Parts: sequence; C-alpha cells; structure tokens
Amino acid sequence: MWPESFAHSTRIFDFGTIFMHDKTIAELAAGLKNKEFSSLELTQALLARIRQHNPQLNCFITVTEEQALEQARAADAAIARGAAGALTGVPIAQKDIFCTKGVKTSCGSKMLDNFIAPYDATVVERFNQAGAVMLGKLNMDEFAMGSSNETSYYGPVKNPWDTETVPGGSSGGSAASVAARLVPGATGTDTGGSIRQPASFCGITGLKPTYGLVSRWGMIAFASSLDQGGPMARTAEDCALMLQVMAGFDDKDSTSVDRPVPDYSASLNDSLEGLRIGLPKEFFDEGLDSDIARLIDDAVAEYRRLGANVKEISLPNMKLSVPAYYVVAPAECSSNLARYDGVRFGYRCKEPKDLHDLYTRSRGEGFGAEVKRRILIGTYVLSAGYYDAYYLKAQKVRRLISEDFKRAFREVDVIIGPTSPSVAFRFGEKSADPIAMYLSDIYTIAVNLAGLPGMSVPVGFSKGLPVGMQIIGDYFSEARLLNVAHRYQQATDWHRRSPAAFA
Repeated sequence: MWPESFAHSTRIFDFGTIFMHDKTIAELAAGLKNKEFSSLELTQALLARIRQHNPQLNCFITVTEEQALEQARAADAAIARGAAGALTGVPIAQKDIFCTKGVKTSCGSKMLDNFIAPYDATVVERFNQAGAVMLGKLNMDEFAMGSSNETSYYGPVKNPWDTETVPGGSSGGSAASVAARLVPGATGTDTGGSIRQPASFCGITGLKPTYGLVSRWGMIAFASSLDQGGPMARTAEDCALMLQVMAGFDDKDSTSVDRPVPDYSASLNDSLEGLRIGLPKEFFDEGLDSDIARLIDDAVAEYRRLGANVKEISLPNMKLSVPAYYVVAPAECSSNLARYDGVRFGYRCKEPKDLHDLYTRSRGEGFGAEVKRRILIGTYVLSAGYYDAYYLKAQKVRRLISEDFKRAFREVDVIIGPTSPSVAFRFGEKSADPIAMYLSDIYTIAVNLAGLPGMSVPVGFSKGLPVGMQIIGDYFSEARLLNVAHRYQQATDWHRRSPAAFA
C-alpha cells in the first residue's frame, strides 16, 4: 500500500524514487539537483514514514509538518531559479536541545515541556539559511544526561534493530531516526559520547567535532566546557555535508573558535597510503566484548590493505577519564541548571506557599531522577571544603589526559578503537546501576575532556546488533577523520545495512 503522499500525486515514479527514504543525503541532494523528484515529494514521503513508524520508535517529540512543507516549497522554488546550495531541499531533524523559534524546545524534560523558544540556535539558523527542511525535534535523554535514552520525560526511544534494546544516549532519537530511515540526517550533541555511542548502537555514522568548531549558542547547556554539537547520518560523506553547514565562528558564542572552515568534502577520496594509525592498548582490555574486539581488528586489517601503518600506543591516564568526567560534568551541570527555578520560564509548581516552596517543588517536580543525581553531585564537589579535593583535582587529571593525546599525535595521525565496550543493552538492564551505565561511555569520555574530534562508524554486527568503531583525531582534523571513515566505507557496506523492520 502506497503512503498517502503518493496517492494524490499524478507524477510517474520510478523504482528509485519510491524508495527515496533509503537514499543518503548526498544521493538526495543529487536527485534534487537533477530534478528526479522535488523537495515537496521527498518531504511528504518522509513525513508519511514518520507517521507510520514513530509510534513504535518514539524518535520525535515534535513533528513540524506544516513548517517542513513550507520549507520544501521554498526549496523547490530556489532550485527552479538556480539558487540552490548543497543541502537545499534536503530534510533533516534537530535534536530537541537546539532552540527553534516558535517550536517547543523541551530538552527531553518536564521542566521545559511548555517552553517555546523565541529564537533559533545558530546551528538551526545555519541549516535554515542552507535551505534544509526541518521535519521536527528529536527525543533525547533529559538535559542530555544519560547513555540509553531512558531518562526522557517523553519515554524511551527504541532501537530499530531490536526494539527491546536501547538506542544509546543522549542523542538516541537522532540515531534511531536515521537508522530507521525516517530522516537522512540529524543533529546531535556530545558531552561524553552522546553522538558516538548512539551512532554505534544504531549502526550509523556520527561525528563529534573539536570543541569550539560548532556554535553552542542556542544549544541548551549541560556541561559548557564539554558540550559540542555535530552531525549524525548514514555515511561520512553525509556528515561532511552537514558539518560544512554547522561549522564556523559565531560571535554570539564566547567559546567559538575563529578560524577558516575547510571544504570537508574535498579530501574525502584522498589516499590513505602512509596513514599512521594508533591502537591504544587501554582500549583493548578485559572490559571489551570479544566480538567487538574481533570486528575492530577486521577494520584495522582493511586499513592496512588501504596502505595505512598501524602501531600500538598508550594513553595511560585514560582509566581516570570516567571519574574525572563525573566530577567536572555534574559541577557544570549544577551551575547551568540553577536557572530553572520556576520563576522566569519552564515548569512551575502549583500554589506554592512561599518562595522557598516554589523553588523546591518546581525543581523537585520538574527534574527527573538522573538530573537530580547529577545536580547533587555537582553541588557537593563545588562546595566549600570539597572544591580542592574533587573539582580542582579532576581538572588536573583532565590536563593529564589531554597531554596523553598530544604525545600520541606526535607519533600517529589518527587513533582507532571501539566506540563502546558492548552492543546495545536491553531496557532496564543498567538503569538501576548508575556506575554500570556511566561505564558504557568509557572509550568516548576522554575525547570530550581533551576537546578533540572523534567519530563512530559501523564495522559489523555482534549478536545481531550494530558495532561501531571510533576514530579520534588531533584538534581541527575533521577533514582527515572524514577521509579515513569515507575510504573505509568505500571498501565495506556496513553503513548500507538497514533494520529489516524499517526497510
């Protein structure tokens, strides 16, 4: 049975056009440019898929259907007059952490369930200027705090490969929507692995850029020195197209880095002959699933065939990344979330007795359990008498971790290892044990503490679920990372696999 959007069309569709949802961003952009289909037709087809599959997956918090159709018509007009850019008419979706003018921005929390942003985040504005079509806002762990998408006020997102398993977090809605072919690309944010880990669990490609490359203005803060927005799509080529739009200096963001933005697509096909790959021995310890270790070995063997040289390296302080992160991040979280007090915006308790009651009940009722846990930890480590013992020491460890990476990049060009120590786990498996949940990000957190770029690409399956490989680069080496990932994807087809139930 055809989707409703096709039923009213008089256009004759060929086989490839009917399955537009299975095309990559690059393929869709080429099809729009060649007028094989219109942005309106593409948008209608994807909206139909969202109506069909989102009730099962819970990827979207808000679907912006009317706005999407209006943007698609405007894109078709731009294409017709020859004023189209690389992403004009291509539909994407935004993680619900990015402010969108006139559209609810909830951050997955009851606290912001009634918040309508009065402005667009810089990332959203840049996609709008590029002519992209926004299909809606994607589900996420509350205030980006979580590794499984189980902490969302709107309920958990399901992994399309197995709906009994988590999609990862906090960008689980973004990863699952791309994997299920509801959208060709989505934005995510990464504070300790929240782009890369869900990309691994859902079998897609996700890139966490260098800290400061993508503007954080209008991106609701969790931990300001760690948060970074980035692209999530099926391929490295698609991530390059999205990053081209997202990257660049923003004078509204004091942490934005003022440097030229290269053409991220220009070097995708460069040879890997002589590339120096480092394998950290700390990534391949007893905590790593043996199937995942084997798949990473297979991927490294493919790089050897492509001309790369491989050597073992050491990141001795990586074992300290999880405890350091869970001091630094909660400390910044407790500061950033102090603004949600029931007074200016967001959730307010009913009939408060006095100001103290207003603050206490608004925050107690508006925040979920994981957010409260991190606020309390952060407040404790910043308190008098504990600041030096915990927060200051964690910042010193952070510097040691950064120095480890600096030494490594004198010897190698990129670092490769697993993205996560396991495949996607079942709902409820780790929610009662916060430490076990936090350890699922053990291979990703150090990258955020150092401010480096990292990405995850699919390299196979274990127990029927996707496995991701992490590629880490030196500061502002996104073009090289995308090249390394793209050449691997040219030689393999893991990124082309899709969940059978959502084909």
